[in-house]
Amino acid sequence: MATTSPTPTLEAPTQGGASKLALIPLLLAILAAIVISVLLLGGIGYYLIRSGKLALPTARTAQATVAKSEPVKILSHTVELEPMVVNLADAGGKAYLRIAVTLKVADPEQPKGVKPAEEKPKEGNGVAKPDAALRDTVLDVLGRQNAEALLAVDGKGVLKDALKDALKKRNNDVPVLDIYFAEFLVQR
Repeated sequence: MATTSPTPTLEAPTQGGASKLALIPLLLAILAAIVISVLLLGGIGYYLIRSGKLALPTARTAQATVAKSEPVKILSHTVELEPMVVNLADAGGKAYLRIAVTLKVADPEQPKGVKPAEEKPKEGNGVAKPDAALRDTVLDVLGRQNAEALLAVDGKGVLKDALKDALKKRNNDVPVLDIYFAEFLVQR
């Protein structure tokens, strides 16, 4: 009996293994096509929303409110009051305040097409002569302050609010928009 030893034979690969190898590139191509499509559609959507050609309901309401509320331009000028020295209401009467106040005042509204009225006569330095009533109101408010309140963290803000209220109450014909302190020195 002759025994034969098994000899290796080369066999052709089965069709199951070949189909696995051919399936991987196909899946990669499909996945790449999906990713490219999603990126392309997202880019187009972003462009359409940002350009306003495609409006979302929330974006439309926001645009409508912004379009309706246009900023109102208020014409104004400044009235510079001469520097003042005021005795403060501290105990002992030894504290004083040196202050220079500039008021931002709204101009009266002019109808369109009408030239503004003639300006007030100017002094030698080019600044309109300040109104004595404004200065009196400012001095009255400043004379009621004390050094501790003015030197507090929010002291200047509180003083500005008090000045605005007093000017509005006593000089309602002069619409003060803002108050600036060009000089502010408290001495105790």
